[in-house]
Amino acid sequence: MTSKCQSSDVLPQNLTAGTIMWESNLSKSSQDDTGKSASCGSVSVFFPITMMITGMVGNSLAMLLVYSAYRKKENKRKKSFLLCIGSLALTDLFGQLLTSPIVISVYRADLKWKRVDPSGTLCAFFGVCMTTFGLCPLFLASAMAIERALAITAPHWYSHYMNTNVTKQVLVIIWCLVMLFALLPIAGVGKYTLQWPGTWCFISTGDKNVTGNTFFATTFAALGIFSLLVTLSCNVVTIRALVTRCRTKATSTQSSKQWERLTTETVIQLMGIMCVLLICWSPLLVLMLKMISTHTSSHQCNSAAVSLSSQDLQVDCNFFLTAIRLASLNQILDPWVYLLLREILLRKFCQMASAVSKCSLDVQKETQCPLDALNKKAIQNDNVNKQSLNMENSNLNGGNEEQ
Repeated sequence: MTSKCQSSDVLPQNLTAGTIMWESNLSKSSQDDTGKSASCGSVSVFFPITMMITGMVGNSLAMLLVYSAYRKKENKRKKSFLLCIGSLALTDLFGQLLTSPIVISVYRADLKWKRVDPSGTLCAFFGVCMTTFGLCPLFLASAMAIERALAITAPHWYSHYMNTNVTKQVLVIIWCLVMLFALLPIAGVGKYTLQWPGTWCFISTGDKNVTGNTFFATTFAALGIFSLLVTLSCNVVTIRALVTRCRTKATSTQSSKQWERLTTETVIQLMGIMCVLLICWSPLLVLMLKMISTHTSSHQCNSAAVSLSSQDLQVDCNFFLTAIRLASLNQILDPWVYLLLREILLRKFCQMASAVSKCSLDVQKETQCPLDALNKKAIQNDNVNKQSLNMENSNLNGGNEEQ
């Protein structure tokens, strides 16, 4: 199933996460001397559907695993962390269920938003969903990073004050505050507009005449950057504490080996989380601040003519579309990075590292084998000589006694 562009003003693009891997950011369009636009290419709706299903499967599987583990765990510390992971998977799942069907409907309507949303109400709803399910995962990731840092660096305080009730309260507060912030444009502070190429709605970054628009857009970007910094800082503190404790327990006992394995798995997971967050969210947040400072917005590309004066704006629109896709990709990667890949890839990685270490030890032993063999042979010869001397002495003693 494909959708074709009707004009060069609205190009066939898609909000759904991961599509940037397969389709181009720009459709090829041509103009004659009179300035008329030619028809643009077509793009398949197969990709947004595929990515929506992939995200739903990953987050649903993560929720099932968390629910099963939560019922079995008796440790309050593990239950708190499982609550955070389950909340993150639930948030990402709802974000996909509420936004992806709208994108697919716009594709089926030949990429014309007004056919799906004549009144504009759906655009505001889409913008609220994008803001809510964009900031919530970031703050949930920060909450989990803080929780891990406290559990490692202050275990006594953590065990005394932290419990599942506190975790639930923190999660509810995060959801409520982010939802209230996302509803500010509905109350008249800020504005959600249809973004280029006409398949999604988000915060407007260039409308100076709208009350509180600059404040709302800047606050969104600042909150996102702040949560990223908190997550990265806490993860670095956790990694440092784990490595330090692992070095202090560097013995040959079974418990120390198990601690070393768990430390390696946790460090790899935290580094993966940091890389995913930086790659997925940094481009969007930085570009938003740039567009706010220059008072430009992605929705201006919907009506901008393709000319020399609008080329810079078109480039920003292309980057903005790529950035929002990377941010949406985070909804698919979250369950794998936080939960699913821990049991699948981390143990494989540790097994490979252990195998490599064992091979290096075997090679070292092989290089020492000739010397060990010579030493062993020399020791045997010494023993033989000593035995022969003892026999001679015993014989001499026996002869003396007979005499």
